[in-house]
Amino acid sequence: MRKSVLILTALAWQLLAGSFFLTPGNPEASTEARELRAVLTVKAAGCLDPATAKVTATAIGLVNGERRTVPLEVKGLSEPGMFAVISQWPKEGKWVIELVGSSGAKFTNTLVAVGPDGPDRTHAKYDWHKFEERDVEAMLR
Repeated sequence: MRKSVLILTALAWQLLAGSFFLTPGNPEASTEARELRAVLTVKAAGCLDPATAKVTATAIGLVNGERRTVPLEVKGLSEPGMFAVISQWPKEGKWVIELVGSSGAKFTNTLVAVGPDGPDRTHAKYDWHKFEERDVEAMLR
């Protein structure tokens, strides 16, 4: 049993080697992010030069049954590959934050649902292919 777990762990790390992903974080853990009144921090991670990463964010929501899209301000922090996302969407409705990252030819994206207490970082969805409309719709339900 132990040997199987070790083999599976080694294989998982090989799959992630050379990958690029965005990890949503707690803005309260960063003085810079708190000063910017960020709602979320994002760390570009994987085998890349973090200084080359570019991140954009969009809030996608349903307000009174109407679909809305709000481009969000993303500011680079002093640590290479760290970003702060500033809240710019209305309080009413249901929202999902779509984070899109690029570094050279590498692409990644992450979806983060926004609940009454803010972004739900623990249930974020990650993919190396662009999310489809149905993925966003499922998180808005």
